[in-house]
Amino acid sequence: MVNAYLMRLQALIFGPDRRVARLTVWGLCIAAALIVAAYVAALGPLYAVAGAFALAGGVLMITSIQWGLYALIGIVCLLPFATFPFKIGFTPTFLDAALVVLFFVWLARLATGRELRFEASPIGFAVILFLGLALATFARGLTHARLTPTTLRHFVEIILGISIFFLVVNNVHEWKQVENLMRVLFLAGFGAAAIGVVFYVIPEAWTVRILNALGRVGYPGGYGALRYIEDNPMNPMRAIGTSIDPNVLGGLMILVTAVTAPQLAARSPLLPRRWIAIMLATEVLCLYLTYSRGSMIGLAAAFFILGVVRYRRLLLVVILTGSLLLLLPQAQAYVQHFMEGIRGEDLATQMRFGEYKDALRLISEYPWFGVGFVGTPRIDLYIGVSNLYLLIAEEMGLIGLSAFLLTMGLFLWRLVQAWRHGLPERVESIVLGLGGAVVGGLVGGLFDHYLFNLTYPHMTSLFWLYLGLAMASLRLGNDDGVGIP
Repeated sequence: MVNAYLMRLQALIFGPDRRVARLTVWGLCIAAALIVAAYVAALGPLYAVAGAFALAGGVLMITSIQWGLYALIGIVCLLPFATFPFKIGFTPTFLDAALVVLFFVWLARLATGRELRFEASPIGFAVILFLGLALATFARGLTHARLTPTTLRHFVEIILGISIFFLVVNNVHEWKQVENLMRVLFLAGFGAAAIGVVFYVIPEAWTVRILNALGRVGYPGGYGALRYIEDNPMNPMRAIGTSIDPNVLGGLMILVTAVTAPQLAARSPLLPRRWIAIMLATEVLCLYLTYSRGSMIGLAAAFFILGVVRYRRLLLVVILTGSLLLLLPQAQAYVQHFMEGIRGEDLATQMRFGEYKDALRLISEYPWFGVGFVGTPRIDLYIGVSNLYLLIAEEMGLIGLSAFLLTMGLFLWRLVQAWRHGLPERVESIVLGLGGAVVGGLVGGLFDHYLFNLTYPHMTSLFWLYLGLAMASLRLGNDDGVGIP
């Protein structure tokens, strides 16, 4: 029937009667204009344009995994909590859509023979072990806790986020792909930092107004969305950007700043050096405005590693930044907040000490495989602690934590081996930046849990994407294509 209508329409447009043809074309134009007008009227101009871009992006994602990875990076950095305005048993997020499309396209390529092999990478067996333990402990935890659609969705997001490692390793086949992905990371990270700084410096009422507008895609609005030190409006406000949580924004800044910094000293940076300098300054400022002490320590650790291994100037950046924090009058409130945390005097630190104590009690009672991801067997126990490693041990036990540490250890050892063997110049800044970012994230994980938390699956996806990119870069790095031992 559809073909019959199309044939009839074609006959009218290209028929011998030019008057009928003109009227048909005008009718189609008017109908299209009415459809577009109704679309804009229903959504508003801003959301109509955003919807058009989303549709175009969806088409590109289906045709190319590379575009899907671009979209994933953009969503993680700029709109990590955005949701669609409908439900399918749960409210799907933009992140869900990006992950599902990416894996659907990859699996379709494998099924149709367009991809002929699966590359596990030298650390792939450890990643598979960690994934298997996560699935096993999740299933085991269902024996004492009731599963909800939201929890299931978040867990699937975590599993897909970890599996991004294999998707990247198997679909990044050319060095140009690596460079383009890094450029997108730089730009998206800078965008997240710029949003965080702008939201901080503009009047609070304007920030709330923007967040209320984002409520159309599931973002929290109102003055309750703003965050302050110790949740006290009398204290300084903390930058949140579109990450909502200042500590999560701080963690994001660790990952994007550490991977961007080596470009400042690279002989052939992927973007103009003056742009890199502006990006770095904005990202460091954004991290500072989050008042996230753990994130600041994580970034300092990343810069320290990069400075010791290759880029001595980054050590100067750490020293100068520390000196400014100690000497500038405007920074004294930050220094006081930092020192209170070290001495354990502020409320947030004291609450974390309580979480650590409760987490160790849970781990001591369920040491080997934890309690799973859904709930605890007893009401006097709970899952949740501001420490990546204790949280993994709560949910997956000491065996799961050992698998995670094994994976990280093998990854870092692989990078050390490649560095000792000698990295080509074009590979060095990228691989060391990715490795430094991972180290910074792991150090930041001592003070927070965003890299393996059901509430923040986008951070899990970004973290494992970094590992996949690093391993793909080592494989593709040599000019002769042989790869780095």
